[in-house]
Amino acid sequence: MGIRGVGLAKRVLMPMMLRLGYDPRNWLRICQIESWKDFLKRNAPINDILEVSPGWNSAWSRADAASYTPVQYPDFDISKDRLDRQFQIVIADQVLEHVLDAPAAMANIHAMVEPSGFAMIATPFLFRVHGRPHDYHRWTEGALRHLLVKAGFADGDIETHSWGNKACAKAHIGGPVRDYGFGKDMANDPEYPMMVWAFARKL
Repeated sequence: MGIRGVGLAKRVLMPMMLRLGYDPRNWLRICQIESWKDFLKRNAPINDILEVSPGWNSAWSRADAASYTPVQYPDFDISKDRLDRQFQIVIADQVLEHVLDAPAAMANIHAMVEPSGFAMIATPFLFRVHGRPHDYHRWTEGALRHLLVKAGFADGDIETHSWGNKACAKAHIGGPVRDYGFGKDMANDPEYPMMVWAFARKL
């Protein structure tokens, strides 16, 4: 069966698979997604969200916010452009690795976060190059924290996380993004981070 046949079979079978507990979310992003959902819940009510480059990978437009504003990179170049207002939460989910001048982008994010508001940043680490249109960077937790501090966030107001393991890294070598599916390995190995993310409060 060709790739198209496999895709069609999966779509036809998906409703039954979902009832059996199949999880179609990206395996490498499960922990980040759950962490972000918990963070948004803990910080409710949310007045307004700015999201940079929402797309196929985003669920944050459905967050329970009074106002949601999307801007799309590279049409809105976060390293050069900023809106003339501030937001309670600014989200950059899977976008900073594509921005050439990441420090300038983070400075603009900081400028658009209102006092006592948050930046929510997520970026891959052990993941193949994926130019959309370019792919420039990877950060560990420590490097992402440093980037946030240089942009103006206080070190004590930054919370970083990462998740990954050898099995997930191996599964993503040379192939498509893998669904979590039925109970793949979710053990975290700090030496193999697939995804790195941070919450930074502006005080």
